[in-house]
Amino acid sequence: MKKLNLLLIFFVLFLSIQSIAFANSSYVLPYPSSMPGSIPYKVHVFIEHILKYWYFGSFSQFKYNRKYADKYLIEAKVLFEYGQYPLAIKALEKSNFYFKNESDFLVQAERENKNISEKMMLLKNASQKHIEVLEKIKKEVPEKFNWSPEKSIPYELQIRTIIDKAIKDRMQVYE
Repeated sequence: MKKLNLLLIFFVLFLSIQSIAFANSSYVLPYPSSMPGSIPYKVHVFIEHILKYWYFGSFSQFKYNRKYADKYLIEAKVLFEYGQYPLAIKALEKSNFYFKNESDFLVQAERENKNISEKMMLLKNASQKHIEVLEKIKKEVPEKFNWSPEKSIPYELQIRTIIDKAIKDRMQVYE
């Protein structure tokens, strides 16, 4: 009987630890698409610029910018994992750009007297997921990295500073 009670206590503790460890956002990020350097990537970037004009209206622009903020965050994550820091930073900067635009179009929709409560919740969930991914990346990458491109002058990449700025930008959604 004592063993059963002890086993039950461990089981409950295990479940509570699991729920704490996996208390992440329910927002789902997309699967990474083509990566820089490939021919399909250039096609995707071209299509991305064309689609910008297809999406009009504040909600539509919100959707467009959310899609690409997510896409470039995942691209940055994969590139950071492979040590392609300059490309990863460019992808993260693009994600930051789209994320800011996403927020701006939501504010514009509110000015147009549209009900933004559902979209705002979506933005908060996306922001939370982005922060989770960025915090994970931050733990895995060096604080600084000396990049030596071929036939150019080496320079230092302030990786953690850039990631901290991206996290700060996403936390502004909660203010």
